[in-house]
Order: sequence, then C-alpha cells, then structure tokens
Amino acid sequence: MFDGKFRAPVDRAVKPLGDGLRRTGLSPDHLTIVGALVAVGAAVAIGAGFLRLGLFLVVLAALPDLLDGALAKATDTSSQRGAFFDSVVDRVTDALLFGGVAWYLASHDSPHMALLPFGVMALSSVISYERAKAESLGLQAKGGLMERAERIILLCVGLLFDFLLVPILWAMLVLTGVTAVQRFVKVWKQASVAPITAAKIEQRRSRRQRRRVNRSDRRHDRSNRMGGGRSGPGGQGRPPRSGPST
Repeated sequence: MFDGKFRAPVDRAVKPLGDGLRRTGLSPDHLTIVGALVAVGAAVAIGAGFLRLGLFLVVLAALPDLLDGALAKATDTSSQRGAFFDSVVDRVTDALLFGGVAWYLASHDSPHMALLPFGVMALSSVISYERAKAESLGLQAKGGLMERAERIILLCVGLLFDFLLVPILWAMLVLTGVTAVQRFVKVWKQASVAPITAAKIEQRRSRRQRRRVNRSDRRHDRSNRMGGGRSGPGGQGRPPRSGPST
C-alpha cells in the first residue's frame, strides 16, 4: 500500500542523496550488502532482548535499502541482476529480523509465541511468490494492505513499545493473510485472458497462417514449373533431354 502511494515522492526525495553517493564510488550492491549486515546485527540485538537497539539497527538497515535504487539511477547502473539481488536480500533480511523476534519471544514470553513471527514470514513468502509468479506470466500483482514497508513500520512500532509487540504481530499476521487473498484474487481475474496467453495464441495463429501461405506458394510454383515444362520449342512437346555427360 505504501509502496504504491509513496514510491514516487520518496524517489524524488532521495534522488539528491543518490547523486551525492555517486561521488563516493560505492555501487548499489555495496549498499545492499551493508543493509544486510546491519540487519544481522539488528536480529541479534532483538533476539538478545535489546529491543531499542534492535529498533535503531532496523532503521539503519532500511536506509541502504532506500538509497540503493537512487544510487543505481544516479550512476545509470540499474539492471536485472541488481533488482534480483536486492529482492533476494530483502527476503533474507526479513527472515533474519522475524527470526530475531521469534528468539526473543521464545526466551522472554512463551515458546508457542515464537510461532507468531514465523507465521507472518510464511504468509509474507506467499505474497512475494504470488507477485513473482504473476510477473513471470506477464500479470501484475502489486498492492495489498500489508506489503514489506508496512511490515517493517509495524515491527518498529512493536520494538519501540514492547508491550504492543505481540498484538502487532497478530494484526500483522491477519493483514498479511488478507493481502495474500487480495493478490490471489487480483491475479485470478487478470488470468481469465492473460496477455501472454493471448499473445501465444496469436503467435500460433500467425505461424499457421504463414504455413498455409507457404504451402500455397509452393503448390503455385510447382504448377508453374510443370506448365512451363510441357511447352517445348514452338509450344509443342517437351524439351529434348540431354544425354549422359562424358
């Protein structure tokens, strides 16, 4: 939800920062790696019970993730490889953070509560897969109530007010499930006549039509050759055969 509404304003806001980072010689991949390393520290701090420190590190880890796109545009190095790398690291970062939350709950609350962040991660992986699979089919599956930005924001609130952490995780679980259903319905409706399917059908029709035209042309050529062969010199008989070469 936030990604769709605030992506353009945020991109405009961080564009000058991307221009400044270009002079440092850093690449977008460097920022992505830095963010992942900071997220490891955040997960360890959360698991150890230092929630405020974990909150600070989560915010710190989000900054490189916010700036790597701006740096890629500023250095004109946007690529499919970079987008793939960034997406994979985002999933790993989420797993680390919620793994830290699960460790904290198992140590300070109840072992059963540790299943709550794992449930959030499981549903998060479903909505990520829905988008990835839909885009591979030429469909669009963005949007929903609880995307990654919303999960990180709510997690920060839970880390700041630890008495709200469990209720926030429950709300996150429900809203992530709703988002999974929203994306499923969105893709299901689009897939009634998927663009790539329609394109493939049209491509097959074009190939069949070309084959029919080629067969017709070949038959026409054969007919012309046979007609030319029957008319010899003066319009009578066949042309004389040449004898065996010596």
